[in-house]
Amino acid sequence: MPAPINIFKQRLAKGETLIGCWLGLADPYVAEVSTTAGFDWLLIDGEHAPNDLRSITAQLQIVQASDSYAAVRLPVGEEWMLKQVLDAGAQTVLVPMVESVEQAEELVRSVQYPPRGRRGVGSALARASKFSAIPDYVQTADDQICLLVQVENKAGLAALDGILATDGIDGVFIGPADLAADMGYPGQLEHPEVMATIRDALSRINASDKAAGILTGNEAFARECIDMGVGFVAVGIDVTIFAAAMRQQAAKFRE
Repeated sequence: MPAPINIFKQRLAKGETLIGCWLGLADPYVAEVSTTAGFDWLLIDGEHAPNDLRSITAQLQIVQASDSYAAVRLPVGEEWMLKQVLDAGAQTVLVPMVESVEQAEELVRSVQYPPRGRRGVGSALARASKFSAIPDYVQTADDQICLLVQVENKAGLAALDGILATDGIDGVFIGPADLAADMGYPGQLEHPEVMATIRDALSRINASDKAAGILTGNEAFARECIDMGVGFVAVGIDVTIFAAAMRQQAAKFRE
């Protein structure tokens, strides 16, 4: 029996557009509520949310049992972090702040088993292999791993063409907030120069064999990205959705 088929990866490779949402509240119960919303994919954030390996694993269990696809963003692209989250059962990972072809190539090696890569072979005790219930997991896992890299500064944009040519990268996600700050416009995600840079980067990714990705709370821009054929579009964050709804409800009655 082979590793589970990564339908998220398959659909991206077909050129489909998948609509998702960020999970930053770091709680399995909230993740379960979110799975009822109908998003194609839900990203468990380990970079800016208070998640650890156990909370990520708990949310993976919830999302993977639903109709939404699970993705995990790591704090950094450390090999040991990738190894742990892959063994925990993640098949789609997003790595932030990728700035060079060399870094992209290292990440590819980190998520693949030898002889192609150097992912540690410990699947016998891992959730990923259903605790050894998938006997040929090691032989089949590589093809089902979806590696997404995040380009979010000027160095990453300068290396974008090389990153797009890197075999083993499935998608490139543009990070608007960090990019705006690095361009000298902190907090100004919709500055004309920032938006022009983002549109250009997404077009370059779309012209390659990789999927393009973005997170935006701007509905008009989200719809523009969908019309452009951006592959994975996150249209909200549970934290901000919840916070806005709570404040709106309180304000309604305090008036």
